[in-house]
Amino acid sequence: MGIAAAQLEQHRKALTGHCYRMMGSAVDADDAVQETIVRAWRSLERFDGRASLRTWLHRIATNVCLDLLAERSRRARPMESGTAGTADDVLETMPRTHWLEPVPDARTVPADSDPAEALALRQSIRLAFVAALQHLPPKQRAALLLTEVVGCSAVEVAETLETSVASVNSALQRARATLADRNVEQAPGATLSEEQTRLVDRYVEAFLRYDVETLVSLLHRDATLSMPPYTLWLRGHEVIREWLLGRGAGCRGSRLIPTSACGSPAFGQYRPGAPDGGPGYHPWALIVLELAGDRIVGWNSFLDTETIFPLFGLPREPPA
Repeated sequence: MGIAAAQLEQHRKALTGHCYRMMGSAVDADDAVQETIVRAWRSLERFDGRASLRTWLHRIATNVCLDLLAERSRRARPMESGTAGTADDVLETMPRTHWLEPVPDARTVPADSDPAEALALRQSIRLAFVAALQHLPPKQRAALLLTEVVGCSAVEVAETLETSVASVNSALQRARATLADRNVEQAPGATLSEEQTRLVDRYVEAFLRYDVETLVSLLHRDATLSMPPYTLWLRGHEVIREWLLGRGAGCRGSRLIPTSACGSPAFGQYRPGAPDGGPGYHPWALIVLELAGDRIVGWNSFLDTETIFPLFGLPREPPA
């Protein structure tokens, strides 16, 4: 069976999504996918067509990720690093490799996906779900994703993980129990409702005006604000208001470029003033909003713009 390199490339987005769920990092996912393509190309003579090319590639990608995860620690969110802080706490950082990172929807959802499939794929890369996956042992994580996202049978998963069907079923049971304990729903949710679309529009309008009272009013009373690589995270209206009016006030006058990350509304944020103190704007954060009902429950500002902005195709400066 002749397979061209272009046929392997057709699966890159789906493989990126799978590796992102496994690794919790868009950068690591890209590395894993590249290694997957290389391994697949070198092993084409062993592809006998019993499984689909898609399933075969996901098997290779899973084992690449398992190899990488054997040498790396779990990716986490600031909310897992300790109790909520105050607006006056000392700012401490952890290296990039410690944190769960966002991924662009455009890099993980194949363009030819039907609407239902695209929705399910976007839901499976949302921050809360991927963060919960990181609490599963790697092989449990792989079994769950191969079964419930990729759609492999227990037999196919057992072959991939070189184990028995009984072991796969046991791993699935434990994985589902862990996610249930963490209150993470696996079922696909809805796209943004009209109410949520208006909520995001109001957020943008209030942010551009830097109308703190309106911004706070859009938050759930237990909403969180996090800013990786800082370990500090905040919860609730009062402390978030204090931060925005105090140490966060440098965001006044920012510009936003809309994008989509982790199945959620997202924005490239540019703060006023060039890094050298001159005029203009400079990249500051990728903002990812988590919504529930008619409120924002998570305001996540990822500050590693040197790594993240190129992944999202965001420019060094916003358009004039």
